Amino acid sequence: MLVANAFWTVAYDTAYAMADKPDDLKIGIKTSAITFGQHDITGIMLCHAAFLLLMAMIGQQLALGWPYWLSLAISVPFILKQYLDIRGRNRALCFKAFLDNNRVGCTIFA
Repeated sequence: MLVANAFWTVAYDTAYAMADKPDDLKIGIKTSAITFGQHDITGIMLCHAAFLLLMAMIGQQLALGWPYWLSLAISVPFILKQYLDIRGRNRALCFKAFLDNNRVGCTIFA
């Protein structure tokens, strides 16, 4: 679960870093968005995919019931919506994608 959540954290933190990328480049801060470079969107989506895959493996290992699987299924459209928000690299939409991660976490937690 720790590794799954690390992937999720990198995903949403990179979306946040994309919102500040021009400013971070000016002052020389190294963020995940800068590290991923032009592959920042791919990095985010791969981290989300790894998160969901690991969470599914946890659910299978622990034989969790249908509510858990439903929560993962409901999380997928939230994550896909984030892709739609970040794909244009619009700063405001990248920040919105970062904030929208609370929906993913709340859904799985519930």
